[in-house]
Amino acid sequence: MARQVFCQKYQKEMDGLDFAPFPGVKGEFFFENISKQAWQEWLQHQTTLINEKRLNVFEPEAKKFLEEQREKFFSNDETIEKAEGWKPE
Repeated sequence: MARQVFCQKYQKEMDGLDFAPFPGVKGEFFFENISKQAWQEWLQHQTTLINEKRLNVFEPEAKKFLEEQREKFFSNDETIEKAEGWKPE
């Protein structure tokens, strides 16, 4: 049986990640509080942002932008950046 977490994004018990997505406190936070589904959705959204905005992920400004967007994504913040032409389903 998959490990269960109370997902911060969906506010319910869901399958948790198999491992922390990166080392340290932040990685541990996501491991304990974000579902596998929400993390996969974030990775798709992050890829869209990187491509749409032509971000160089090695630049500090791009890293900071993506960190801010990740926090907004998992907090269900309405001010999250979306791809141009994106329409909610």
